[in-house]
Amino acid sequence: MKKPNMKSQLKNNWKLFLIASLTLGFAPFNPPHILGKIQWVLGGNAFSAENGMQGQDWFDVLLHGLPWVLLLISILLNIFGLLTKKGSQ
Repeated sequence: MKKPNMKSQLKNNWKLFLIASLTLGFAPFNPPHILGKIQWVLGGNAFSAENGMQGQDWFDVLLHGLPWVLLLISILLNIFGLLTKKGSQ
């Protein structure tokens, strides 16, 4: 039996990534950590000396942001797969 490669796993597990995004990606729910961390980074204060983000804050960005990144990659792979399948017909 052929072992599935990384691309097919990313493409086929979109439901898992959606569930992870809606749960872990938004946790805690009021307000979601990821939104605060994104505002912190985009505001420019994440890299300041006195108010900069610590290691735990960057881990928080990774933990709460990774499901969203995986979901986006999965959606793009599925869209690209549909477009290439349509183009080859």
